[in-house]
Amino acid sequence: MIKSSELIINEDGSLFHLHLKPGEAATTVLLVGDPGRCDMVASFFDEIELERSNREIRTITGRYKGKRISVVSTGMGCDNIDIVVTELDALFNVDLEKREPKKELTQLTLVRIGTSGAVSPELKIGDFAMSCSAMGIDGLAYFYGGSEEVRNIEKENLFIEAAKPLPELARPYVVDGCEELIKLFEVEAKSCFTLSANGFYGPQGRSVRLPLSRPDYFRSLELGGVDNIEMESAAIYLLAGLLGHRALTVCAIIAQRAAGEGKPNYKLIVEKLVELTLNNLIK
Repeated sequence: MIKSSELIINEDGSLFHLHLKPGEAATTVLLVGDPGRCDMVASFFDEIELERSNREIRTITGRYKGKRISVVSTGMGCDNIDIVVTELDALFNVDLEKREPKKELTQLTLVRIGTSGAVSPELKIGDFAMSCSAMGIDGLAYFYGGSEEVRNIEKENLFIEAAKPLPELARPYVVDGCEELIKLFEVEAKSCFTLSANGFYGPQGRSVRLPLSRPDYFRSLELGGVDNIEMESAAIYLLAGLLGHRALTVCAIIAQRAAGEGKPNYKLIVEKLVELTLNNLIK
């Protein structure tokens, strides 16, 4: 039995952070960082059956060309992903009344639609980047048993050998995206090795007033084969792999870090990516 302190259920029967009850989310979930982006995604839906918000987490469930889909905002960072993915899984795979895992489990499809900065000079602003592998540097993998079963340890070792990260940092963990989902996007999106940074400034090699502990950090990412940077994919892939779900991230490139170029007005690029994603998921 799962203790009430471990999985908190609200008085109305909804989960603590999501504020959702079983049946209110679809098995296909689009994950976005910005709560405002949920409304943009839902503007493509043919019908909307539910809207729910709590803090930075906003959920809209509806249908797109007959397929039931939910869009859920996570906020920024891998720590938020730990909350959202765990509770999404519990909606389907935990009997909330008995407080125990179900015997028959439901597989979810989790697709993150986001924005990203390019490390590789081959990625241009406006490109779509598909995270075939995602690397976390937040240490989340080491809080869960069995992570070695879903991690790409060979790729971790290759990165560590080439990039030589500081020994004070958590060991990077790498998890691959779902092959079935990768095939849906391989024509329109470029295959990437993605860093999921645990911050926007220092952990991505940016310095405003604080000096970096390693001035050549950005160069080390290039040496390690990193193509692009965002902040959530590795945690999504890790938890999806451990829980038996399918996951993929597709991002619009809105900054070319090596060239020092950025595109703050990227709404149309993201809208195009959202429509592409929705159409690919109904194939």
